[in-house]
Amino acid sequence: MVVLLTEFISPEAVPLLLVTAGLLLSLAEALAPGANFVVVGIGLLGAGLVGLLFPFLGPFALGLFVLLFGILAFYVYHEFDLYGGKGQAQTSDSETLQGMTGRVTERVTPTGGEVKLQGGGFNPFYSARSMDGAIPEGADVMVIDPGGGNVVTVESLETIEDDIDRQLAAGREEGVQDESAAAAFAAEHADSTAATETDTER
Repeated sequence: MVVLLTEFISPEAVPLLLVTAGLLLSLAEALAPGANFVVVGIGLLGAGLVGLLFPFLGPFALGLFVLLFGILAFYVYHEFDLYGGKGQAQTSDSETLQGMTGRVTERVTPTGGEVKLQGGGFNPFYSARSMDGAIPEGADVMVIDPGGGNVVTVESLETIEDDIDRQLAAGREEGVQDESAAAAFAAEHADSTAATETDTER
């Protein structure tokens, strides 16, 4: 690219063109973050600055510097995880979506809607549908069926928590009944032990 530009632009202007293109791409990255332009922008900007500092370098050398700075920018971006998410479980296939939680961004019904999943990859927005009934915007949800990753089936966390709460309450009731039975047994056993001791003393 740089070599072809020298036919239309003087070699002295190539570094300035690279700096300008790098700055424009960096500005585009600042306006719409997502690492789409950062690597190329830094590569062009770095090569342009080297070209301005060392004007005797030819277009071929500047092309190599674009490649070098691009590789360096990619490494830094990847290694230092500038946009977050490193160390978090990232979606690698649709099965990893099951059990993920998120928030409804567009009312979810059995026929459609949209959710934003926590840790849902580069684009965390997914088309969604509910098992039954509507889930209002802003409600917390959990993915029940990833459905191939295109349309996920979700359930409101309130509904899921209700089921869990019911199971916990049932467990507590059983525990209370067990404690009552144990207390009654202990009282009965204490009475019979006391009666036995009284008979023994006579």
